[in-house]
Amino acid sequence: MSNTCVEYKLLGKTKEQIPVLGIGTWNMLSDKGDTEAIRAAVEYGMTLVDTAEMYGNEDIVGKAIRGLDVFIATKVSPHNFRYEDVIKACNASLQRLGTKQIDLYQLHWPNHSVPIAETMRAMEWLKNDGKIRHIGVSNFDINEFEGAQASLKNSEIVSNQVEYSMLVRDVENGLLDYCGKNRVTLMAYSPLAHGSLYTEKYKELRGLLSSIGLRHKKSITQVALNWLISKEPVVCIPKASDKEHVIEDAGASGWSMSPAELSEISSFLPGVRKRPLVPSAFAPLVKHSGFWSKHLQSRNAKRRPA
Repeated sequence: MSNTCVEYKLLGKTKEQIPVLGIGTWNMLSDKGDTEAIRAAVEYGMTLVDTAEMYGNEDIVGKAIRGLDVFIATKVSPHNFRYEDVIKACNASLQRLGTKQIDLYQLHWPNHSVPIAETMRAMEWLKNDGKIRHIGVSNFDINEFEGAQASLKNSEIVSNQVEYSMLVRDVENGLLDYCGKNRVTLMAYSPLAHGSLYTEKYKELRGLLSSIGLRHKKSITQVALNWLISKEPVVCIPKASDKEHVIEDAGASGWSMSPAELSEISSFLPGVRKRPLVPSAFAPLVKHSGFWSKHLQSRNAKRRPA
């Protein structure tokens, strides 16, 4: 039984309900504290737990969720997008997570050096074989999403996980509306902008959020997260490092702001950081190959405490 009332939304076009708030696990590399945070999130209704093979922590997440009723999401790294590599990567993730089935298996970033049809053929095989329940993508723009969807024969891509917060709003250039119209769940990572919201630069914005929060007896963090999940296709996966932060995050659900309050927040920083998802100078490197992800995955594995 959960200690709070985290609301649910439909996952994509499916009939499955997922919580509007889950927990992201990027940089969770130590067993004890991170395990406690993950278990607390589940206890407080944030039963969507997101990880990735690139994070180097699937085994830690697996131990944390053992015996719990969760919706587990993970991702295959771009350097594993060849058909056989996708299947091998999934099997390895299943073993590290200690589960027989992954609820949501996502392509972590586009890799234009591998035909998307080959990658999606493997994803659909995994779904048909019962190793995964749903197919998702991450960091895909509209054209990349449509190309991936067109490559599937009998499956739907249910979600697109992208960065979205009050301060990083490039998805509002079209992707947010696209997901809403096409019933694709937009899973927002870094919904608190890596803590940038609390810097001196955004003091005035915090003042606005604080004044609105006082009316609802909510914190700045809770107002910021509620603003995101008020949007039809959006669910959030904030990272929380301890139980106190988990409880605060969970309190972003179960209440609502007025249309006027939501509009006031949206218009306070018009156009803030509506930049491309990947700056043009880096797009050829990040999206047109997968070699970088192998090195990042190796680095993350080495960062774990002894």
